[in-house]
Amino acid sequence: MSAGSIDLQEIVAMNLETLEKRLDRMESRLAIESLIWTYAQAYDRVDEALLQSIWHVDATLDLPGFGHGTGREGILAMARESWRKMPHMHHWMANPLIELDGESATAISQADCLFHDIEQGPVQAAGLYHDRFERRDGEWRFTERRFELMFLVPLQNWKPTAGSQAFARS
Repeated sequence: MSAGSIDLQEIVAMNLETLEKRLDRMESRLAIESLIWTYAQAYDRVDEALLQSIWHVDATLDLPGFGHGTGREGILAMARESWRKMPHMHHWMANPLIELDGESATAISQADCLFHDIEQGPVQAAGLYHDRFERRDGEWRFTERRFELMFLVPLQNWKPTAGSQAFARS
């Protein structure tokens, strides 16, 4: 083999390293998308265990007008208060733009939420979630989530007429 040629083992090693990096990026992106969707499912199902599982212990959740929580316990306390005030929620998350940077990442995703507020009645809210994530001990989780409200619309005279979550108007 000449001095300028590349050894076949070197080529295989370079290809494996490239594939491992690509696979890690794909798995990381999927894990982050799953966190975004899990947040919505946890809130909609009133599932404390699921909600707790997506945050690093020192995370923050800031929902201006709805509450602020610091640390897992603070986030769960805020969620309990939200569930008390809004017993029916349905989140739709869309169009996540995820930027990976090693062991951290950011994302912006759109949200549309329909909920029943015990004081206002049925309401639709839409906005953007601005997120930060970190991978610690091999696990991606939220470190920060902040909601930017685009609009909040009372849905007067709106009432589900069928389904498992039909509710009486206050």
